[in-house]
Amino acid sequence: MRLSSESLTPLLAFGLISYAGNILAEQPDGFLQDSSLTLNLKNYYYNHDGKNGGADGRDWSQAAQISYTSGFTTGTVGLGIDAFLYSGLKLDKRFSGAGNVPNNDNTTWSQGGGSLKARVYNTTLKYGTQQTSAPVFAVAGSRITPQTATGFSLFSKDIKDLTLDAGHFTSGNGPRGTTSGGELGAAYAGVSASHIDYLGGNYSPFPTVSFSLYGANLENIWNQYYFSAQHVYTIDTKQALTLNFNGYRTMDSGSAKAGEIDTKAFSLAVSYSYIGHKLMLAYQKVGGDTPFDYIGVGNEGSFGDSIYLMNAVQVSDFNGPGEQSLQVRYDYNFRASGLPGLTFLARYLKGWGSDGRNMSLNSEYQYLNYGSDGKEQEIDVEFGYVVQTGPAKDLALRLRQAFYTANGDLNGVTPDTVQTRIHVSYPLNIF
Repeated sequence: MRLSSESLTPLLAFGLISYAGNILAEQPDGFLQDSSLTLNLKNYYYNHDGKNGGADGRDWSQAAQISYTSGFTTGTVGLGIDAFLYSGLKLDKRFSGAGNVPNNDNTTWSQGGGSLKARVYNTTLKYGTQQTSAPVFAVAGSRITPQTATGFSLFSKDIKDLTLDAGHFTSGNGPRGTTSGGELGAAYAGVSASHIDYLGGNYSPFPTVSFSLYGANLENIWNQYYFSAQHVYTIDTKQALTLNFNGYRTMDSGSAKAGEIDTKAFSLAVSYSYIGHKLMLAYQKVGGDTPFDYIGVGNEGSFGDSIYLMNAVQVSDFNGPGEQSLQVRYDYNFRASGLPGLTFLARYLKGWGSDGRNMSLNSEYQYLNYGSDGKEQEIDVEFGYVVQTGPAKDLALRLRQAFYTANGDLNGVTPDTVQTRIHVSYPLNIF
């Protein structure tokens, strides 16, 4: 395969980062001893079969991602470096694409980057291109290549039972992009911001209880706050009950580029597990005249993962204005039957009551054409298998099938579809 100047750029960047790492590696113990280099080979088939006039989308792609994570040099301030390089390949150009491959004639795409890091005790400061997982700013990793964001992050575990997390990010890159200088913004509204700032953390006073609290400002779009609580009650060695609450409050801020926003969203779930079985019931509610929105990453406007609500699933987020939804989910881990590595899940979700009639006329969400009584439902079935031993150890296969329908008051937001996703990944630990 012939390399273009665009594909050589990340290779050169990765080489420079590796060279800098070699210089740092000459320092005393720590940098090399705690470093790792991994290669993840991925294959992804995605078929979005639109129904009732909805558009089809399909792609089949292969990707390789190499990631290097160093340890830290010794001393009061430990220094280190992280770096990555990924490259994707369209396997069939007949397919127009469904979100995994660039919407152009390019057969290949690639990106490289990295971040510098400094650690004092158990507090780490990073600057560069990285992946974030805060509930108010989480980039997605479910596509053939991951989203990334560029900026500062601070992560601290210096206080017992408390984890602190903060960040300032100014740009991002979607799964089909080739530049880390893409936009950040509101995913559904489709408006961009120059930066996002967030601060929060997780507190676990007991092994079975945890709380999270976060706040974020998406410049001139919104202030967003998040709270969660989880409690695991162990009945005996075979049975347990888990309670989960997740809630968001979003209000427009600054020049309100997306228009007026005053949204409350929460989900409450209870699950019962018995040996390999797990049954969950979840209820979700969105209050306000606009949908619950979250971060979009990259110039192609791909959605991030900053929606830590139980009923945000494969096709729909069940996040329309005023919408309520209910989910019933069943999981089974075949380890209990002597087949470790094999898993199964099935879930059914029903949403009702979505109403966009009171949305402000200046809202950037008007184009979604929410009706007065939106209804939707989704059925998901998933099988997964991870090879446990032998030469193919850790090879993972995942089949995801979804069936989604909505009435006319919601069908313009998420068209009816039968969706098939097949993932194959093979992670290799080089050292």
